[in-house]
Amino acid sequence: MSTRRESTESEGTRKRMKPVVEEKVGDEAESKTVDEAEFERNVAGSEEMELSISLILEKIENYTERVSELLESGKTMLKELSDEFEEKLIMIHKEQVEKWQEQIRELRALDASNEEADSVLHNARYLLHPTRHN
Repeated sequence: MSTRRESTESEGTRKRMKPVVEEKVGDEAESKTVDEAEFERNVAGSEEMELSISLILEKIENYTERVSELLESGKTMLKELSDEFEEKLIMIHKEQVEKWQEQIRELRALDASNEEADSVLHNARYLLHPTRHN
């Protein structure tokens, strides 16, 4: 079995070596033809690769443009929302301050009314006092 394996390995090695040996041994013209064909395949592969790369670069450019547009529209939307939020917050503040100011006016009016009632009661006590002491 080991002999068979060695012969298979040496055949495999010979098969691998054979094209290299033939190129070295063969005509110089034949060698150039093989090299040119291989070069043409590489160039064709390179052209396909360049086309693929160009398509990817185009996708990157389109994607970048879309992201930029989204950023701009997002900024605009956030600015509008920010302005609207600010306006509403100012309006809420103004309404709350007005409510408190109304409460203050009501308290002052109540206080003035209480003071007036206290004055009337004080005068009534004053008038009623002398009659009790007599």
